[in-house]
Amino acid sequence: MKYLILSDIHGSLPALEKALDFYHSQQCDMLCILGDILNYGPRNGLPEGLNPKAIAERLNAMADDIVAIRGNCDSEVDQMLLNFPIMQDYMLLVDNGKRILLTHGHIYNKVNMPKGHFDYMFYGHTHLWELVPQGPTLVCNTGSITFPKGGNPPTLATYEDGKVNIYTLDGELIAG
Repeated sequence: MKYLILSDIHGSLPALEKALDFYHSQQCDMLCILGDILNYGPRNGLPEGLNPKAIAERLNAMADDIVAIRGNCDSEVDQMLLNFPIMQDYMLLVDNGKRILLTHGHIYNKVNMPKGHFDYMFYGHTHLWELVPQGPTLVCNTGSITFPKGGNPPTLATYEDGKVNIYTLDGELIAG
């Protein structure tokens, strides 16, 4: 399977639309959303094209192809709008025997990893992309598709057959 993994949409419909165009052009099988889907958060400015209702409609149309976890800006009210679960703090996927941990990053991250063995750990939250080995685990922060920090462009990641790549939202490969 090919996974598109992204975080921190923060209610921006134009950013989500670009990410979904990438999802389809790359022929991904599953969209993994690492939280902060609809709400932009009080510390961020208003995102371009803020439209949580349209985001919910767009994602609900493909709910069978989505797994998601809760970010620090997600709430029970957000869950009421979405037709796929978002309220867990982390999720474990197993793909061809590889253990893939998905989380937002505000609870678990490269500094505070949960107990257990994971071949890959994906998170967001800091809005800074990163791809680094940490012991036996390859750690990937996907960055943010809406509010990237550190002078970075908006970013997302793919996972397929043990290979992780980081791309700009415009589809340029920047790490992997």
